[in-house]
Parts: sequence; C-alpha cells; structure tokens
Amino acid sequence: MTNVSACPAAPYERNKTATSVTVLDLFAGAGGLTQGFYAASRRFVTERAVEFEPAAAASFAATFGEKVYAGPIQDWLVSEEVPQVDVVVGGPPCQGFSQLGKQDPEDVRNQLWQPYAHALSRANPKYFVVENVPAFSKSQQLQDFRDATTKGGLIEDFDFQWRVLNSADYGAPQSRKRAILIGHRRDLPFPGFPAPTHIGQHQTVRKALKGIKRQVTDTLLPSRSMQYAGRTLAGPFRTSELHLSRDYAELSLNRFVHIPAGGNRFDLPESLLARCWKEHKTGSADVMGRMHWDRPSVTVRTEFFKPEKGRYLHPTEHRAITHLEAAKLQGFPDDRLWVGSKTAIAKQIGNAVPTALGAAIGRLLLERFL
Repeated sequence: MTNVSACPAAPYERNKTATSVTVLDLFAGAGGLTQGFYAASRRFVTERAVEFEPAAAASFAATFGEKVYAGPIQDWLVSEEVPQVDVVVGGPPCQGFSQLGKQDPEDVRNQLWQPYAHALSRANPKYFVVENVPAFSKSQQLQDFRDATTKGGLIEDFDFQWRVLNSADYGAPQSRKRAILIGHRRDLPFPGFPAPTHIGQHQTVRKALKGIKRQVTDTLLPSRSMQYAGRTLAGPFRTSELHLSRDYAELSLNRFVHIPAGGNRFDLPESLLARCWKEHKTGSADVMGRMHWDRPSVTVRTEFFKPEKGRYLHPTEHRAITHLEAAKLQGFPDDRLWVGSKTAIAKQIGNAVPTALGAAIGRLLLERFL
C-alpha cells in the first residue's frame, strides 16, 4: 500500500464568519448530520466534532477539516473546554437502546445520553438535535433524558419534543425511520419539526443510481493510505471510488440468478435453500431480496453488502449493492471522502443519517437565525 503523508484538502471545510451558525457534532460518525446541515446552508459551520471510532473520525476530518476529537466523549469532556455554539447535534450509538442493552444495566452505551447532556449544558446552544433508532422513543434512556430537563436536572434550562420521521418523506431515496428529538433553550420557542416534502412522491432507487454502471468488476479499494491519530488507515477515497463488488461463492451466484425482480429467498428452489430457510418457511421477506427500481430502498444498514442480511440485491444485477450505491441511497456526494477498510466504510455509510433528512432539520433550525 502506498502511504501518503497528508490528506488532500477537505472538500467541505468551512471557516467561521460573522454570520455563521456554529455546530457541535457529538457521536459524529463520518458526519452524516453535518453533511445534511452543510447541504441546507453554507452558514452552518462545525466548531468541533467528537467521534470514538478512528476511521469514522478520519473520514469526518478528511471531508470537513481537522475539527474532530478522535476519542471517547467522556475523555473529551475532561480534556477540552466545550465550545459555546448555536446548535448541538448527535446520535448516541443505537446499540445501547437494543433489547440486549436494556437487559444489561451495566452496558455503558445505555448511559451515553449523560455525556451528551453534560456537553449540552456547557455549550449552552440555542437548539439541539438527537437522532436515534425508533426504539429510542420507548427507551428508559429517553425518560432519563426527559428527567434531566426538569427542575434541578442537569439540563433544566432546556426542553425538547420528539417524533419518528421517515427519511423518504423528506426526499431521501430510502425508507429509513429515525427518532428525532429537537430541543431548545427554555427562553426560546420550540422550533417545530420539518414539514414532509415528498409524501406521495418518494424518490426511487432508479433515480438515485442513475448514471452508475451496473456491471462491476473491481473488488478492492485503491492502494492508498494516510496517517491519522497515530494510526495508518486506508484512504482517503472519494465516494465515486467505492463502486466495488465482492468475490461471491458459486452457491451465492446461483441463488442470485434464481431471484427475479422484486423477489427474495422465497423464490429459491429447494436445492438452493440454506438449512435455516428450509426450517423456517415464514419470516422476513427482505432476506436475499432485490431492491425495487421504482420505490425507495429499504433502510441501508451497516452490512448492506451481505444479501442474506436484507433486501440488498441490486434490482437486476446478480450482486449486492456496492458501497457507492449505498452512499448514493444515503445522499452522499461523489466528492466527499472516506477513510478505512471496506467494512469500516460500510459501517460509516450505514450508520449515517440520510443527507435529505439532515438538510430538512438544518433548514428548519436556520429559520431561527435569520
């Protein structure tokens, strides 16, 4: 692998001006929410971001500039002064709100709302945003967060409301529901939620993948690496360089051939069924399913490159969607940068908030700064 001494200029780096709306991005990942806010207006400028995963932090830095603390938020809170900003955004890891997480009271992920709240109290923003999986809306963590806004609580000067929003209703070519919590300082009015713009006219997989060649031969990332936070990481790579397939086993290829447009594992002949599928004739119809050209895609998760994980087969080709195609379904532009292995980049893509939803939230909040 050929090492490069420095990352190329961050394509979306911005400097603060007198009219900037400053943002603190916590649990930032590769910057999905920041990408959406930047798409909404050039007035949004990231003051600081915090991300634990080194590859995701490097992707954020490569794209938006060296504004990332690459480490646990708990360490950041004791090692740096929290900047005063206009808006705080972030999404604590959703694994902490899984059934497994709730069954383990010692799971540290269950308490990650606390460092978010500590940062919020110090940053004293006008508004804040929390995004997470829909199950967050029924979790004990949400109730704990609500309790922190009551008199004597850690963030008693703030209030919030939440809703589950579908990204497809805001122009994303993907049906992806997220619990969105929008908060405000108590001396300011609640800003509301963004009004849906695409109900009844959802964007489609066909439109999102327009112009992308359907046949894919490459399987490996370009030979390129960089130094970040004392580590050597693959990259950076433009989104447009991620049109990569996999080396499929013959059995997998035979299965793909037998799955028609819009089909799934239930279309396979008995000879091609996995043992678990033979024993379970019911269940998810998305497993080993093909995406539909003229609908939004299903939720793009972190293992979209594995057809056995969901409806991730290309609508017509005998392969799963590529990293490029997944990124386009999330709304990422061709020139943004990614760092890490194929698996690490897939995780960054799958964990991100679709750009269209982030932009809708950004436009809503921007109205409060006009």
